[in-house]
Amino acid sequence: MARPSVRLDYPVHERRLDNGLRVVVNPDHSTPTVAVNLWYNVGSRHELRHRTGFAHLFEHLMFQGSGHVESGQHIAILEAAGATANATTSFDRTNYYESGPAGVLDLALWLEADRMGTLLSALDRTNLDNQRDVVKEEKRQRYDNVPYGDAYQHLLALSFPERHPYSHPTIGSMEDLDAATLDDVRIFFQAHYMPGNAVLSIVGDVTPDEAWRKAEHYFSPIAARVLGERRYAGPLPPLSGLPRVDLAEPVPADAVYLAWRLPALDTPAYDAVGLALDVLGDGQTSRLHQALVRDRGLAESAGTGTVGLIDGTSLGVVVARAREDTTAQQLEEAAREVLADYLATGPTSEELARARAQHELTALQDLASSTNRADLLSAYATLRNDPTLVNRRLHEVLALSDQEIADCGPEHLGPAHHATVAYHSTLRGSTS
Repeated sequence: MARPSVRLDYPVHERRLDNGLRVVVNPDHSTPTVAVNLWYNVGSRHELRHRTGFAHLFEHLMFQGSGHVESGQHIAILEAAGATANATTSFDRTNYYESGPAGVLDLALWLEADRMGTLLSALDRTNLDNQRDVVKEEKRQRYDNVPYGDAYQHLLALSFPERHPYSHPTIGSMEDLDAATLDDVRIFFQAHYMPGNAVLSIVGDVTPDEAWRKAEHYFSPIAARVLGERRYAGPLPPLSGLPRVDLAEPVPADAVYLAWRLPALDTPAYDAVGLALDVLGDGQTSRLHQALVRDRGLAESAGTGTVGLIDGTSLGVVVARAREDTTAQQLEEAAREVLADYLATGPTSEELARARAQHELTALQDLASSTNRADLLSAYATLRNDPTLVNRRLHEVLALSDQEIADCGPEHLGPAHHATVAYHSTLRGSTS
């Protein structure tokens, strides 16, 4: 058990507008800048069967004009004022954000309010077709035509039952994107993009009262709408039967991906197994790197990661990429040996100290950025219903005992409860 090296006490103020928009403000007068972050509580898990990829599609469509902004001008207007903007989509949410000099606050809020309130007036077949093509090309470049690009698509399909909200990637399928009609996407927007399904976070050189006034001014004219019924899948039991996919593809080297079902990200058990996976695979001092890369020379890289998800079940992943003379089978067997040894012996006190120190460093680096802090405030408000967790999350993780972290390994990372995706390079032994 450890304590943060610094005491976190960011001022967090919150109000809700009459139309349901949740507004969170963190005044920070250390620099004359501001960060605006708008989270919509909609991601790929909210998509319907044969309507996948819509949340990510809207990440693109939201930049293609609204009632008072011409197509493609959202970012251009902000850049002309010295600001930046972007957006991301995940399984549980979509976020849109801007940052720049404090004077761009009004502009950023106006732009966000305009597309929340009037996007449908600018959404036509031309915009839909253009952005559909952009998303399809992104899918080709990032998923279909890049080595190992489909790994997580296979892991999701193996780890979650068919039709489960997390069983498909956020990019969606080509078939569903092709089949999407203008009415389909309009219905999706009306169902999710509304004040009562969003959190607006403002961090920077602004007072709470000033932020309230501006948020009220720009967003209050947007009418409240009723959010439809949400489906919740709940926790899944550990995987059974060792599901796997073996792929013979022209990838640079053999590779192995192992995935376990983990608790939801709002649980202490998720935090504990996250630290356990850090011991196993975070950095060059981790067990997997030491054993597979440094000591045995079987892999060119080896590591771990988590996919934190809010609806009952997250994922933990081990990834190893082989050296030229190592097969996927050899790599998988060696990784299993490292995991078995960890489950038998547990983490050492030195390993836990390193994992905690690295977690604290990463968390503090994130919090130092007003852009990241605004995103965290929106995340904690949306997924945990408590933006003040920005001051307590680090303590929650570091307060976990050595025993809690040691116990979570056998409970959640058992050898009989994972899925496997193995790549067998068809280029092995070829000559140029």
